[in-house]
Amino acid sequence: MVISVAVSLIIVDSTIVNVAIPAIVEDLDLSSTEVQWVQEAYTLVFAALLLLFGSLADRWGRRRMLLIGVVVFSVSSVLAALAPSAELLILARLVQGVGGAMMLPTTLSLINATFRGRERGIAFAVWGSTIGGMAAVGPLLGGWLTTVYSWRWAFGINIPLGIAIVIGVVLTVAESKEARRRGLDLVGAALSVVLFGSLVFALIEGRTLGWWTSAEPFEIGGFTWPGSLSPVPIAFAVAMIAAAMFIGWELRRSRAGRGTLIEPSLFRIASFTNGNVAALVVSLGEFGIILSLPLWLQFVLGFDALQTGLILLALAGGSFLASGVAGGLSGRVPAVIVVRAGIVAEIVGIVWVGIVIAPDAAWGWLIPALAVYGFGVGLATAQLTGVILDDVPVELSGQGSGTQSTARQVGAALGIAVLGTILFTSTAGILGAKLDDRGVAADQRDQVVSAVVDSAGGAIADLEQNPQTADAAEDAKEAFSDGTKLAAFAAAGFLGLGLIATLPLGRPARDRPRPAHAAPPASR
Repeated sequence: MVISVAVSLIIVDSTIVNVAIPAIVEDLDLSSTEVQWVQEAYTLVFAALLLLFGSLADRWGRRRMLLIGVVVFSVSSVLAALAPSAELLILARLVQGVGGAMMLPTTLSLINATFRGRERGIAFAVWGSTIGGMAAVGPLLGGWLTTVYSWRWAFGINIPLGIAIVIGVVLTVAESKEARRRGLDLVGAALSVVLFGSLVFALIEGRTLGWWTSAEPFEIGGFTWPGSLSPVPIAFAVAMIAAAMFIGWELRRSRAGRGTLIEPSLFRIASFTNGNVAALVVSLGEFGIILSLPLWLQFVLGFDALQTGLILLALAGGSFLASGVAGGLSGRVPAVIVVRAGIVAEIVGIVWVGIVIAPDAAWGWLIPALAVYGFGVGLATAQLTGVILDDVPVELSGQGSGTQSTARQVGAALGIAVLGTILFTSTAGILGAKLDDRGVAADQRDQVVSAVVDSAGGAIADLEQNPQTADAAEDAKEAFSDGTKLAAFAAAGFLGLGLIATLPLGRPARDRPRPAHAAPPASR
């Protein structure tokens, strides 16, 4: 239970930010790119460091790494709560990503090392339902804190939670680590950071900076990117080169019997390899829509943060219900069947959400749609994790957990970047066309489109209050709704691909190869 609460700290913080974003936009005057970076700065560092900290946890102690992560996460939450500018808030989110990367794979490896048999399936069910449930409880808590107090308290709530987790871990969680200590793979760690950092950067900034040629200047500190070629294709190239070098380096160290950031022999396990592919694609569809839905609820339908959180609470209800169902099915129904059923429920729920979305939507229809979606998340998330780690040796739990967590985080980053691009690009195109149909002058049209897109929808209320731009506000609501609808349908499409990716899973255990260089049993 304490381990699940530690996971909830990560998830609650991420989802609280989603609901608090509109208030942060108004208070700190964030652009649409800064909105994405408040989300992605955390994800970028998180994804880049998961492999490293998963491997270090195996060597140094999983409980120890979890405790350090909670402290780092809590301290950085204080910095985020006190941030006077977008730049400092993004910096605090980067540090939070470090703490989160220490925590998530460690919680998984502790479960994998502690539980066996049916209890293991139940433990993963609780872990997964916590992720799904807290993904909805977070917006409610964040909405209440943002509405009644300030968005800054949405970060400050992490402090008492962090203290409670530290006390619980010290009192109830036993230490476990890898019995055999091998050298730390510093080169592999550096290559993984370059790989995932450059990949997520390119995905975030492609829409703004240009996918090939520079659409606008890229400045960081006192440096301005030279030439007409966008830094985005350069970042993609760096990611590809780093990926090739990382794979080659890990294979070389493994053959030499030296410590690796991730044990290559793990990928000889079919359930591990195929499961990670499925996890990446499913995460792309699962979490990308979380960026756009709170913005639409507040800036188009006019709900405040608390009301938005109450609507999204339906996700938690569905996910917690899934926890009981998944626990009851553990050991009776193959986990991969539960995963597929969950993904199907997610697809039904998110398509339902997309159908409901409109400028004058009846919000009541969102409740059952989100409940179905949350039920699917609760089923699929935990059971897919169990499938991925099912044949991973206990002594490699940290590396296996770090790998599957990285796959999920890269998928989430892809989802936020891709679906965020779909949302804002389609909104801009649709709104521009509507204003053209009204005969609005080109310069005024561009000004309105830029205001709506750069504010991530926040400018719609200002347009509505001005009688001269009231018609443009209605067009903006329709365009933003259409953009959100397209993002929802795209998420459903990615989930469909994730369902297809699960088809190779579920082979009998005797057909699954084992790692060739498994270490001795872990000491606990």
